[in-house]
Amino acid sequence: MTTDRSRTSPSAPGGISTFKGQERALRADRLGTGGLLLSVLAATAPLMVVAGVMPTTFAVMGIVGQPLLFVLLGVVLILFSVGYAEMSRHVHNAGAFYAYISRGLGATAGAGAALVALVAYNALQVGIYGIFGFEVSGLLATYADVQIAWWIPALVAALAVGLLGWLKIDVNARVLGVLLVIEVLLVVIFDVAALADPGKEGLSLHAFNPDTLTGSGVGTALCFCIAAFLGFEQAPVYAEETSRPHVLVPRVMFLAVGGVAVFFALSSWALTVATGPGAVVGTARKQSAGLLFFLTDSRLGGTFTDVLHVLFVTGMFAALLSFHNVVARYAFAMGREGLLPAAFGRTSGSSGAPGTGSLLQTVVAVLVVAAFAVADDNPAGDPTAPVLQLFTWFGNVGALGVIVLMAAASLSVVVFFVRRGAAGAQAWRLVTSALAGIALLVIAGYTVKDFEVLVGAGPDSSLSWVLPGIIGLAALAGVVLGLVLRARAPERHARIGLGNEAFQLDKAASS
Repeated sequence: MTTDRSRTSPSAPGGISTFKGQERALRADRLGTGGLLLSVLAATAPLMVVAGVMPTTFAVMGIVGQPLLFVLLGVVLILFSVGYAEMSRHVHNAGAFYAYISRGLGATAGAGAALVALVAYNALQVGIYGIFGFEVSGLLATYADVQIAWWIPALVAALAVGLLGWLKIDVNARVLGVLLVIEVLLVVIFDVAALADPGKEGLSLHAFNPDTLTGSGVGTALCFCIAAFLGFEQAPVYAEETSRPHVLVPRVMFLAVGGVAVFFALSSWALTVATGPGAVVGTARKQSAGLLFFLTDSRLGGTFTDVLHVLFVTGMFAALLSFHNVVARYAFAMGREGLLPAAFGRTSGSSGAPGTGSLLQTVVAVLVVAAFAVADDNPAGDPTAPVLQLFTWFGNVGALGVIVLMAAASLSVVVFFVRRGAAGAQAWRLVTSALAGIALLVIAGYTVKDFEVLVGAGPDSSLSWVLPGIIGLAALAGVVLGLVLRARAPERHARIGLGNEAFQLDKAASS
């Protein structure tokens, strides 16, 4: 078997710490299984999914079988994780998606994936500020009789997230962990209460009947539901900050995918039980995002519902911080490999955090929130504007980007092992990756096809092609950058996807 020295691993990850200084590497041994699992699960924002995504899917798509969709998507993402996890044993890089794609499909494709990842995760993070600001301003109006515009708490949150992003990742993990555990506990309490006090149809399993997945809304419902899983794929981003990435990263990914699939399937089923499968769509259309709170108020009382409202907000903050950390690490990886200015490829101070990447993400968030605040010149006329626009537009753009990255990563896994003569040894992983890649491409196709439904625009709206076009432009810009580097700076082009290993190669060459 032949090897290409520029694309293979010559050393153990983290070897760079004695060369070029620790500032060019993220600090190892910061995260164990628990910290890593909490960091990635926080991005799924379980309460935001149960209170926001699930009622929207029931109401807009009219699909009763949402619990079954979560089970099916869980299977697809476990198939994806088989190859993705195996790839994580061979490549340890904070730029996970684009590093994997670089190793399989080449550095130029990796550059395109890097820009897509940076845009997608920024969009996912920034979009949450819309609904966060709206909910916080609503809480203040309800409980403190204080009227403030949505963008004020959004900007305060952006600054708080930015400050936390400069701290050690294990400190971040503890913050995320506390918020996540409380969220999950409250949702479980609702699930138990709903099953103990079902609607008129009793403990019906009708929502798991395949017949509920018929009609034109299934494809779009898939797009809504797969967004609820986003976060598990972030585990490899933290690989350099764990002690045993080849063990911890695969373990956390499977725990995250399996846990999320079961948790969301049961919680969406609990919603159908509480209302009755025959009434869940109508009730969701009537209550909208208030469905969960409407159901808890009648079963668990006003105090529990008030606490749930508060935790709804803190859960969003946890998701903001989780996505912020991922964006900062992608920027760090890109700066280290020459896809962004070198300043992004250095860590800061004693925390070892990617400070410049953190600052970049904070600036992007503040500028976008400020732009929407300026455009929202009549908030009293449409108080849900930031939710329907900032959250919906950016959230779906980001979700599309990650789905595309997962499909490309699945293809990359197949090519990576075939090129290295390991197709026989990895045959079953290549099959699962291929199946997952096909399924993800189908979901991506539905996402683009039904984008006007996802963002609430009319069929003739330019948003139906402008917004998904952002991901296309990011991919194109990245590929062009990769081609320019290949022609003008081949040594930088050869670094794409190598991470710390590139610097170890430098060390070997200079010795």
